[in-house]
Amino acid sequence: MYGWRGRLGLIVPSSNTTMEMELHSVLPDGVSLHTARVPLKNVSEDELIKMNSLAVEAARLLADAGVELILYGCTSGSFIGGKDYERELEARIEDEVNVPVVSTSTAVVEALKVLDARDILVITPYTEEINLREKEFLEAHDFNVLDIRGLGIEDNTQIGKLEPHEAYRLAKASFMDEADAIFISCTNLRTFEIIEPLEDDLGIPVVTSNQASLWLALREMDVMERIPELGRLFVEF
Repeated sequence: MYGWRGRLGLIVPSSNTTMEMELHSVLPDGVSLHTARVPLKNVSEDELIKMNSLAVEAARLLADAGVELILYGCTSGSFIGGKDYERELEARIEDEVNVPVVSTSTAVVEALKVLDARDILVITPYTEEINLREKEFLEAHDFNVLDIRGLGIEDNTQIGKLEPHEAYRLAKASFMDEADAIFISCTNLRTFEIIEPLEDDLGIPVVTSNQASLWLALREMDVMERIPELGRLFVEF
């Protein structure tokens, strides 16, 4: 058993029903999770930008709890404005509340880099419009997106109802030998149960939004925890 290791603040879209559950299921001893929500029903560009405008107020509420770090837990919300938008969003929140901030998109980029993945396959629940924004974002960060496949879902509550096998099936169907890694996007898409099986089946690292978010957040808090069920990222780095 560990002693007290810190409070992690989390901002999620109001319609997200997955991220808290997944993070709680593997959260290391001594780390507590505290959540605030920002309004979002549909994963569309307009709603994502409107949601982001309310992030500072949510962060202020988390700061009241004395959190050591705030995680902005929305992949599409943190990449929707293109390269460096995620860093600008983090800085804006941090300047207002004086608490360090990381976003899911930053975590994904850092995870792919530490795994030395350049040629990647991307699986999402999103519409083509959002997939295009994600592809542009990843390519601006010097990744080569071999293929990006989505399920065409805009209603975020419907994304939260998807079973993990949906992402597993799509990932296996999209696999190609030249891929260095697979990235499964969206903090509202359940993936923790399939990371290890997918890596075993395909022989390459799997990065998911919630896995990468937790990985970077814990490391920023100096909690270096090995969680084997969350794949190579949590075992080797």
